[in-house]
Amino acid sequence: MKSEIDVDVYQGIREVLSRARSKVYAAVNSAMVEAYWEIGRQIEEAVGERAEYGKGLLQYLSGRLTAEFGKGFTVANLRNMRQFHATFDIRYALRSELTWTHYRMLMRIEEPDRREFYLQECAEDGWSSRQLERQINSFYYERLLATQKSGRESIRGEIKKLEPNTEPGYILKDPYILEFLDLKENRDYHESELEQGLTDKLQSFLLELGKGFSLVARQKRITIEGDHFYVDLVLYNYILKCFVLIELKTGKLTPQDIGQIDFYVRYFEAEVKQPEDSPTIGIILCTDKNNAMAKYSVLSDSENLFASKYKLYLPTEEELSQELQRERELLERQK
Repeated sequence: MKSEIDVDVYQGIREVLSRARSKVYAAVNSAMVEAYWEIGRQIEEAVGERAEYGKGLLQYLSGRLTAEFGKGFTVANLRNMRQFHATFDIRYALRSELTWTHYRMLMRIEEPDRREFYLQECAEDGWSSRQLERQINSFYYERLLATQKSGRESIRGEIKKLEPNTEPGYILKDPYILEFLDLKENRDYHESELEQGLTDKLQSFLLELGKGFSLVARQKRITIEGDHFYVDLVLYNYILKCFVLIELKTGKLTPQDIGQIDFYVRYFEAEVKQPEDSPTIGIILCTDKNNAMAKYSVLSDSENLFASKYKLYLPTEEELSQELQRERELLERQK
């Protein structure tokens, strides 16, 4: 056993490193928010009331900035920066405690009083962006106004049920921070050890079938209205000419899991699929210790195509379930 002196030295060094990492995060976040506000100001100043010119300018800026500074400068993101400046038009009033994710959520609130309330609560009580989203969606502001003063503390206490994760190592994996610094995201961070092992085996199984599968991405990130989602495995079948999305769950299948894979399929249909591609397929795989399940997800207008053509090149749900169960048992025996 280590002596108390050794432990004290470790704790002292750990504290120094934690403080240093927190300072780095705060500095990067502050620089990013200020930069995006200034970008929004310059775009607004250049565009003014000229809407048609604005569309062309944003396209031009997006292309040039993406080529030089990375993928954080899509047309949609540049519009957000312009809206950021328009919504919070006084630069010195920006709160250093709030992140870009906070401000993106606050911009969606149209009523100035309501928006200001949430801004102050975030800054003064140290709400995470997750806490802010929860309170907005649960009508926290409206419930406080409708409650007598004597009952407001119980409502305020709800926020403590969702504590922010303030570990610098976690915070610095924020996709917006990584995009701003033009750093690559570590996809392995989003997978548990068992999930990663099963995904490895499943990927190999499908690619080795010899039925047209090719790998597109692992832990493919998609961002919608500031929220980040990760598709475990994205394949493309060049015979069927369609994307195949696979989501792996290590517990029992739930309605929320089915809704999630349907959500991913609809996103790829709307945002990723090209006109010449066939409809996207989703596969959800769930495994617990005794029961492996596989379910296909296709949109209703693609069901006939799936039944007549897709099944010729895709493994059955039973084959996928058996492969999943076999590989889980092998991985658990190797531990």
